[in-house]
Amino acid sequence: MTKTLLIALALTCTASFAQAQSCTVQATDKKLAGAAKISFLTKCEKDATAACDKQAADKKLAGAAKTSFTKKCVNDSVGG
Repeated sequence: MTKTLLIALALTCTASFAQAQSCTVQATDKKLAGAAKISFLTKCEKDATAACDKQAADKKLAGAAKTSFTKKCVNDSVGG
């Protein structure tokens, strides 16, 4: 039972890590360059901003706390 639980936990962590790749890592993996890379990163940043704004709203953040949270969240998602 314990062994099964540990395996499930390891798989969950691996899946979470794979989904959490930054935009710049994804662009590199896709071997994007030039206009295609810029377009991909722009869309990825917009998507990250929307997701981070939603997270900030869910946490009921406002003012400077919301701005700080969103900035860090987007920076982490884009890959800085």
